Amino acid sequence: MSDPILSAVLTQLGSILETQVRQELKLVVGVDKDIENLKTTLRSIEAVMVDAEKKQVKDNSVEQWLQRLQEVVYDMDDVLNEWNTALLKTETQELEDSATPHKKVCFFISSPCLCFSRVAKRRDIALKIQVINRNLDLIAGEKDRYNFTTVTGYEGPVRAKTTSFVDVAKVRGRDGDEATLVDQLLMQGSRGMRPLHTISIVGMGGIGKTTLAQLVYRSEQVKAHFPTMSWVCVSEPFDDLRVAKAIVESLEGSAPNLFELETVLGRLRDRIKGQKFLLVLDDVWTEDYERLEPLISSLSSGAPGSKVLVTTRNERVAQMMESSYLLRLGELTEEDCWSLFSQLALSERSQKDIQELKDIGMRIASKCKGLPLAAKTIGSLMRFKTSLQDWKNVLESDMWDLEAKKGIFPPLLLSYYDLPLPVKRCFSYCAIFPQDYEIEADNIIKLWMAQGYLSANGTGEMEATGREYLNTLVMRSFFQMKKDKDKGRDNATRLKMHDMVLDLARYLRKNESYVMEVDGRLVHRINSSCDKARHLTLIRSEDVHFPLSIGNVGKLHTFWVQSFYDSPPIVSEVDRISPDFFDGLVHLKALDLSRNRLCELSEEIDKLTNLRYLNLSHNPFWELPETVCDLYNLQTLKLVACDHLRQVPKGIGKLRNLRHLEIDRTGSLRTLPKGIGMLPSLQTLTKFVLAGVTDGEETICTIGDLSSLNQLHGCLRIEGLGYVANADQAEKAQLKNKKHLAELHLDFNPQLQAGGRTDVADALQLCSDLQTLHLSFYGGARLPVWMTSLNNLRKLRLQDCPNCTTLPPLGRLASLENLCLENMHGLKIIGTELFGAPDLGGCMQTNGAPSTAALAIFPKLKKLKFAGMSSWEKWDMTCKDRGAKEGNPSIMPYLRYLKLSDCSKLNTLPDHLLEKTPIRKLYIHNCPLLQQQYQKRIGEHWTKISHISRTSSSTSTGDVFPLRIIGCLFASSYTTNVSVV
Repeated sequence: MSDPILSAVLTQLGSILETQVRQELKLVVGVDKDIENLKTTLRSIEAVMVDAEKKQVKDNSVEQWLQRLQEVVYDMDDVLNEWNTALLKTETQELEDSATPHKKVCFFISSPCLCFSRVAKRRDIALKIQVINRNLDLIAGEKDRYNFTTVTGYEGPVRAKTTSFVDVAKVRGRDGDEATLVDQLLMQGSRGMRPLHTISIVGMGGIGKTTLAQLVYRSEQVKAHFPTMSWVCVSEPFDDLRVAKAIVESLEGSAPNLFELETVLGRLRDRIKGQKFLLVLDDVWTEDYERLEPLISSLSSGAPGSKVLVTTRNERVAQMMESSYLLRLGELTEEDCWSLFSQLALSERSQKDIQELKDIGMRIASKCKGLPLAAKTIGSLMRFKTSLQDWKNVLESDMWDLEAKKGIFPPLLLSYYDLPLPVKRCFSYCAIFPQDYEIEADNIIKLWMAQGYLSANGTGEMEATGREYLNTLVMRSFFQMKKDKDKGRDNATRLKMHDMVLDLARYLRKNESYVMEVDGRLVHRINSSCDKARHLTLIRSEDVHFPLSIGNVGKLHTFWVQSFYDSPPIVSEVDRISPDFFDGLVHLKALDLSRNRLCELSEEIDKLTNLRYLNLSHNPFWELPETVCDLYNLQTLKLVACDHLRQVPKGIGKLRNLRHLEIDRTGSLRTLPKGIGMLPSLQTLTKFVLAGVTDGEETICTIGDLSSLNQLHGCLRIEGLGYVANADQAEKAQLKNKKHLAELHLDFNPQLQAGGRTDVADALQLCSDLQTLHLSFYGGARLPVWMTSLNNLRKLRLQDCPNCTTLPPLGRLASLENLCLENMHGLKIIGTELFGAPDLGGCMQTNGAPSTAALAIFPKLKKLKFAGMSSWEKWDMTCKDRGAKEGNPSIMPYLRYLKLSDCSKLNTLPDHLLEKTPIRKLYIHNCPLLQQQYQKRIGEHWTKISHISRTSSSTSTGDVFPLRIIGCLFASSYTTNVSVV
């Protein structure tokens, strides 16, 4: 499709002209007119793109016209990028020269040569623009014969109301199927039958196989029946080693650092030996039993009654796996289909509107032919159609009559055409992802930005525009959301695309986006079919050499070599990049080489002058070449989990456009170059490292270099705060001005000063908007004075603060939901000093009395954890509790979860805590004195906690589980509410 980059090119044209005027730079004579002609022609074409895109589905000549247009527009984009890069390079060099006094003389002496070079570059670009202009005029002249309808402008993404994300978790029409599957899973089987049974769900795409499997997997009956459970998405291409690793990872919580299939399968056999397990293999395509057989055989070490649940579109797969039960999933009934459709389409409408739209809505729902995906997609579309005529237009659309041979799902195409143009191009770009790939929401926004698809919104942030577009696609059911609880706020969401949604994206980007497996004939395949490719994803399995070259793909804008290697990697000859690998990739905007076990990056990387996005994460680099700093357009540099990386390139300050620098989980990184503090656009800096050395101090970052980085968002970890000499230095960080930070980790290791220098910690002065704070290795006897002023703090973790003997009144933190104290060895008593007096300001009712919220200590706390509290002897909560009638505050009124681990001297829990807080989950682990009190199921102490187990939603027995399965509790296989170990 050519429309994804049309408006991006128009924006660039305007920017180029503006830059020329501002800097008084000109191309050669007459080219200004060529650029204006380009703008006029492109705008006339853009006005008919909506209609042309629809007509191409049925008219091959329109499709060919769009393909020719696509090539010209991409060529124009490449030329404009070349010109912008030349301007940016000139600006950067002049800034460097003006900032370095001894270079000024050289600069003026060499200026004639520089001017000659710049003029030559402009002339070269001008000639390319003239050629493109002529080609575009020819294409524009053809458009009139197609009688396209003109549409000018576009609507922005529809903004959601606060309740617009409708909960569709309740699946319609599958109650009987769910009950049948649960019965089959719980069935023990007859004697003499094999110990492992396979059950298969078979059905067409969009019918709801995965959703049904998820319902069964989450069933409380199933959780209680199978002590060990695992879910793995198999998908295509089938990789037996990856699947085996994924199963082990889901059981153990981390991926095994193994690279031979037989070794991984041996680990799997040992892990499930003698255990009754349920394994879900979702989305199986392969019919090659020889590749599946080693995995299936390894599962036979489990206990009798173990089950494998398979979802597949192909009934031959179910037969190949010798399924003991096969469920052929049929379409929804008209009633259920209408119910699912109306739940989305008629949400938040008045009864009058519902009655007016119901008849035509039922006719639209009937066109979904009982497919849940269709009902969900069209229902999401109709939520934004306000008039009866809009609904009629959808019902009467000729898109419903598309031929099956096109391989297009009409409901999805209708929803796609209803998207605003900028959102369309962002969606179709997702054709680069492999099937069933989990997309990080934060990452896809950075990739869109690299392609030039995002313009700054009212706040001036392209990232905010990207989040807006992403929300629009989620609301329209193009993405399925998956929350990642282990991530920070800005990285909290992963996304998946249904196979049929991905098929639509690939149809829209055919001839420009390719996803291919790497094999020995790779170059031949690329030369024969991808010579015009703009986006290329290569899927590389573990035993395949990193591509030596990738053929004739010099027009690529995105290149991704996807691999599945785990850290720490084993470096071998198959994982090396050829010196000429980057030749010909001069138009590349996004390059992802993560997880490829690369230990060296060629200096030739500087040939990629248009690069905006570079992901080198999970590779064993010791260092990166300084030529990375010549990538003047770079916006995102990802070096996550590069464990061996010892330094960041010293010239990083030249990357004036850098917005995101991700360097978390880089344990060998001990210093950062001074230039990081001078990056004006930086929004993400996941780690800031301070060093204690004095040699070379002028070239490495100090705490004061944080002062100008006030645009930082997301999460920041500051390491080495123990090196900060005094409060004056600490104050230079100006952390109080970092208003966009959501999460902050202050690491005071090493603890150089005796007593921890509380004045240094006090001087840091955090912003009150912070939501998550992690304080570690702090040596002070008391915690910083600003801690109780963090009124928006939702999560607080205090770790390894050995000299701290008392806690501040954290109960005043009105927003705190999660509190964790670990290895606070100096604390002997936790008493009422933790509560403090509640702040009644602004919490008064109209009659002058304090509100219920004001009469609470820890008013929103839900989760409380103590671990490694070796000196803790007493927990006192008694003196404040005299009942609300006397006007005293309640304590922890919303506490749901309490965990105590390795608290060897604590012998009892406060009565208030057990009797008057709504705890639902209580874990006691390696606390011998507490165990003596609460393990016995009789007597006074058991009475105080027995009600917690009786309220369990997952078991009615109130059993106290032994240590050997406590790992399963935290793996969410099933959950009991009391565990005393």
